[in-house]
Amino acid sequence: MIILVYSIFLPVLGGLICLLIPNRVKILKEAIALIVSFVALVIGITIFKEKGAVFYRELGLLTQILGINLDLRVDYLNSFILMFITFFGFLITLYSLKFMSGKNRLNEYYAYLLINIGVANGAVLSNNLLTLLIFWDLVLICLYGMISIGGGKAASCSARKSFIIVGVADFLLLLGILLVWYMTRTFSIDVIKATLFTSVSFKISALAFICMACGALAKAGSMPFHTWIPDAATEAPVPVMAFLPASLDKLLGIYLLIRITSDLFIMPSWLGMILMFIGAFTIIAAVMMALIQHDLKKLLSYHAVSQVGYMVLGIGTGNPIGIAGGLFHMLNHAIYKSCLFLGGGAVEHQAGTTDLEKLGGLSRVMPITFVATLIAAFSISGVPPFNGFISKWMVYQGVIQSASSQVNQLTSFFCWIFLVAAMFGSALTLASFMKLIHSTFFGQPVNESPTTTASAGRESSTPIKEVNWTMWVPMAVLAALCVIFGVFAQIPLGKFIGPAIGLDFARIPRALSLSGLWSPTLATGLIVIGLIIGYLIYIIGKATKPRVDSIYIGGEVATEVHRFPGTQFYNTVKEIGGLSGIYKAAEKKFLDFYKWGMGFLKGVAYILFYCIDRFVDWLVLGVARLVLLFSWILRRGHIGALPTYLAWCLIGFGIILYVLVR
Repeated sequence: MIILVYSIFLPVLGGLICLLIPNRVKILKEAIALIVSFVALVIGITIFKEKGAVFYRELGLLTQILGINLDLRVDYLNSFILMFITFFGFLITLYSLKFMSGKNRLNEYYAYLLINIGVANGAVLSNNLLTLLIFWDLVLICLYGMISIGGGKAASCSARKSFIIVGVADFLLLLGILLVWYMTRTFSIDVIKATLFTSVSFKISALAFICMACGALAKAGSMPFHTWIPDAATEAPVPVMAFLPASLDKLLGIYLLIRITSDLFIMPSWLGMILMFIGAFTIIAAVMMALIQHDLKKLLSYHAVSQVGYMVLGIGTGNPIGIAGGLFHMLNHAIYKSCLFLGGGAVEHQAGTTDLEKLGGLSRVMPITFVATLIAAFSISGVPPFNGFISKWMVYQGVIQSASSQVNQLTSFFCWIFLVAAMFGSALTLASFMKLIHSTFFGQPVNESPTTTASAGRESSTPIKEVNWTMWVPMAVLAALCVIFGVFAQIPLGKFIGPAIGLDFARIPRALSLSGLWSPTLATGLIVIGLIIGYLIYIIGKATKPRVDSIYIGGEVATEVHRFPGTQFYNTVKEIGGLSGIYKAAEKKFLDFYKWGMGFLKGVAYILFYCIDRFVDWLVLGVARLVLLFSWILRRGHIGALPTYLAWCLIGFGIILYVLVR
């Protein structure tokens, strides 16, 4: 069906047009980017409506002209993911109109943005593994370009680091695809269909699974392929972080992991346990790093890593409720994490900084940004009735079901450990966002006035106000989805998640009754009633006159006004015995395999160059010795006798004559 080709090549064509437009023609680039992204969204919605049909290979004149033999496929899974790729692409484009205004390389920015939408659509629609890999690598090239737009040497280093880390994982993905072809003699996903992991090729199947899973985990940003995300967060423009690590990369990475575990392989339990371990470790390790961050964007970047753990943990359970929870959390994360990054971008745009030490008191002057960020913070922390709670709840149930179904007591014990880690990670997430909200919106401003700031890059007399509507509308839409997908969770579960994995979610999600019933709409009503009762108690308490007293610090009366930024929260965590060494190792990038990999490559290069240098020395010395030997022979042959010279001439003439005659 030709509309599938349009969903890929229309955004790519729009991006190429933006690339050709000079930077000084600002409004034309923005208009083209906004129109093309909106049309792509309309096409995505249209494809989703036709999700019941599957379209293959014969895709019309356009592919014949381009000489490309595309093998595309539409089903319930990739149709809803494609729709949300275009949805986030449109929102980020709208947000960028104001945020990116006045910045350099805008033609490249909008070109990469639109091309990214197109090639991401191609990756999820591809029914051929090689075609998928081509689009997959084009997404990597766009990632490199968008991070480098931040400008400066640091941005270039971050872009190069992301390219190398994800590129290595993409090479592993290629290796896995070639192993799959070796076993099946086909690249078509619909033909392979879980025919692997047979007893004949078990070792090769396991290696292929691990290689392809590495490609998916790196794209999603899971440990140990995560270290490029915190570095990119401080250098890349905020819309880039909201679109790539927060939404699009999660959609692509988890989509491929679902394909691998559901369509290509029959995942054995021991590989599922490995995925669950990676998920649980990612949750705890990343959230512990987020807890001590003093920069808003870096804090959000570590949470972008931590939340991948819930998705991988749910998929690793191998049971329907866990997989559904992981897939639902992927969607929820894309929504609330994009909202959080956009909120952080709004703060940076107005206050001129993302250093939590230099922020505070913005809730009154930026109310829409504050409310949207607060809702997204509740969502990522798993607070009911927001969307993050229901997906985490499903992941928990999947882990419980997996623990109950294990025959081996040791593996069952590990499942319970993974469950505790996931729940503890959720508590730490809430703690870190209490720090963020307090420091940014509730804390006292740097210079006593909540409407001004003394941050670098902005004059202290310039008042802070709410951002332009093109920036707050995307945040408001995403915050509204956090509420809707939480209160009415049966809508996304019934329309998107259930059909994608073959589960039937009715008015109340039936699969949730496996280990506990959660009716989100009913629970929301009870929560609202509890809030009303609590507010009434608060009003009654305010009727009494409060006692006013002095401010005490360390038992002494404070003689001057002191400021208490949220950056002081949890600083003592780094001093706890056992954790202090881990944090020091993390600061030295002990877990950054990019650092170790580059060090290893430098060592290999040193050894290689040393060997080459020694070989060249040996070769030169050998040639010199041969020359000396030849010179010695000539000296011994030139004795000054004319007959001897004549004999040499005759011998040489004979050799030449022999060669010519032959």
